[in-house]
Amino acid sequence: MGLFERFLTVWVGLGILAGVGLGLVVPGAFQVIAAIEFAHVNLVVAVFIWVMIYPMMIQIDWHAVKDVGRKPRGLILTLVVNWLVKPFTMAALGVLFFHYLFAPWVDPQSASEYVAGMILLGVAPCTAMVFVWSQLVKGDANYTLVQVSVNDLIMILAFAPIAAFLLGVTKITVPWETLVLSTVLYVLLPLLAGMATRRALERRSEHAVADFVARLKPWSIVGLIATVVLLFGFQANTIVDKPLVIAMIAVPLMVQTYGIFVLAYVAAKAMRLPHNVAGPACLIGTSNFFELAVAVAISLFGLNSGAALATVVGVLVEVPVMLSLVAIVNRTQHWFPAPSVRR
Repeated sequence: MGLFERFLTVWVGLGILAGVGLGLVVPGAFQVIAAIEFAHVNLVVAVFIWVMIYPMMIQIDWHAVKDVGRKPRGLILTLVVNWLVKPFTMAALGVLFFHYLFAPWVDPQSASEYVAGMILLGVAPCTAMVFVWSQLVKGDANYTLVQVSVNDLIMILAFAPIAAFLLGVTKITVPWETLVLSTVLYVLLPLLAGMATRRALERRSEHAVADFVARLKPWSIVGLIATVVLLFGFQANTIVDKPLVIAMIAVPLMVQTYGIFVLAYVAAKAMRLPHNVAGPACLIGTSNFFELAVAVAISLFGLNSGAALATVVGVLVEVPVMLSLVAIVNRTQHWFPAPSVRR
């Protein structure tokens, strides 16, 4: 894990402080940026999101999908957790906390938007940071690649319908065309661009892909921090008026993350998956593709919305929580069979 990834929470925290400070000092600049949009998509934020996502998509090797049937049980666990469990538990926790437990301190409109942001996080399983988590737990790199690739293929088809269903269940009106446009803009097109770039690089040399991604990685973090600065700049007055809102959003996100991990890890142990498959499988199901969630929240609800704020808090919470889960996975290797066991 490089310097940027290791201290991502620090960079995000500094971005939050910078965004709030600038939002209070020069609010007019953020209003100008907010007006630069097309079809409900803010073009400035869209550029930053692409800067974040594009390097991640280049890392995905679609040739690995052909091996999907070789070791199916770990993949089945990942897919069940990501698509049949996680989105629905996230929606349930959002409703529980913001419509009931935190209801005395949050107005109904803001509560609905916070729930919407949580739902978008829950429907977006992690893509890029999984490679980092897998490396830290000495996971099977090729198998992790298969899991991520299959997840992204499913995301193209499943993200919009599941998000629309859960947002509808929670009585949040969602324009379908905006949700589909967001999926195309932030999932399909970056995937196609990443595939084309990877194919071109592979023709050059064996190490061209890794070298190119390494050069782009700092820019990916710059895109993330720039997005955080913008979002918290737009939310500056709200945050100053309601400083506890970030803590309130963080609580159900942490409950969700640890709860999903426990569920997946117990299932992996019951399935007798080897440690180098069980670790990445559980961490994929636990973490989020927060870049996509941020982008879609902005497109659907606006830069100043509680939904956008909730997705950015997801960035702040995820890294320290995931590092704690990595430590748990590494300390419990003896719970699982050796990698040589047939799976």
